[in-house]
Amino acid sequence: MTLTNPLPEKAESFSCTYTEMIPDLLMQLNCTLAISTYQAGKLILLSPKKGGGLVQLPRTFPKPMGIALDPTGNKLALACKDEVVVFANSPELGMHYPGKPGVYDSFYLPRQTFHTGPLDIHDLTWGGNRLYAVNTLFSCIVTFDDAYSFTPYWKPSFITEIKPEDRCHLNGMAMENEKPRYATAFGKFNEKQGWKNNIGKGGLLIDVASNEILLDDLPMPHSPRIINGKLFLLFSATGELAIADPENHRYEVIAKIDGFVRGMDHCGDYLFICLSKQRKQSSSTGKLIIGETANTAGVTVLHLPSGRVAGHIRYEDSVEEIYDIRVLHNKKRPNILNTSTPDHRYSIALPGDSFWAKEKD
Repeated sequence: MTLTNPLPEKAESFSCTYTEMIPDLLMQLNCTLAISTYQAGKLILLSPKKGGGLVQLPRTFPKPMGIALDPTGNKLALACKDEVVVFANSPELGMHYPGKPGVYDSFYLPRQTFHTGPLDIHDLTWGGNRLYAVNTLFSCIVTFDDAYSFTPYWKPSFITEIKPEDRCHLNGMAMENEKPRYATAFGKFNEKQGWKNNIGKGGLLIDVASNEILLDDLPMPHSPRIINGKLFLLFSATGELAIADPENHRYEVIAKIDGFVRGMDHCGDYLFICLSKQRKQSSSTGKLIIGETANTAGVTVLHLPSGRVAGHIRYEDSVEEIYDIRVLHNKKRPNILNTSTPDHRYSIALPGDSFWAKEKD
């Protein structure tokens, strides 16, 4: 069965420039980059073309933030304005996608939605079969099920009540043994939006297991990630990449990157770090010193063994702020469908088979 006249999403300009080596690197790594830009309302897939260059696939979502991939890479979750959408990969449906057969090697379709309400979810990660999210509005890490908007899993010890007050701007988490191990926040505050009183300094790295504050006075920490046994952090206020030493309560800045850095993932020896333009009119971030260099949105690629910048992707228009990035391993040309156009409604997948159905007359 075939889908008649699938409706493409409205085309928009997402012009970008990139270092010459980027397409070859993604081809060599056999991967695609997925980035979320809540400002533009898009999840963008960046894939290498067989003949050279990059191809972009932007999909519209309401305020997309954290992106999660399960260990198999066959489930993807996206935190949006008031929901978390879970997608499942169906390569067979991608192979026979109407109008473009044989183009896509993977195809993510919406299969489940958690209607959470507007929680201002930041980082989102899978631990086993559970989704963990940083619920910034309520200053806690949470999980989801079919009974509540969210179920609290952990909160910093200095947060006395789980209230919708964004007290410390809890934003990031790093996983270890399929559970949240470390969390980042903008400060040790227990009053409504208290973090805004100390912009650019006072940030925290917290041990989720012990609730101990491991590092403080950090310049807007984001995107903690454990990579090859090391804990990496981004300092947005200073445009820096650091490695933390939790046991000795120290950290070392290993790279200076011009721009407001937030969002990080890796593949092989390469680290992919997102940059955003600074909101100069913002009462919270408009006066950061980094503002002089935070005039570009895109992705910087760092070669970890040497510490050098290997390349970059820069957006010329449309994209100004990026929150998250995930590497889609072993996927050179994936597609993903949202729920705002009807295409996904014609997809039928079952164990061992799949179909594109016709719309009823």
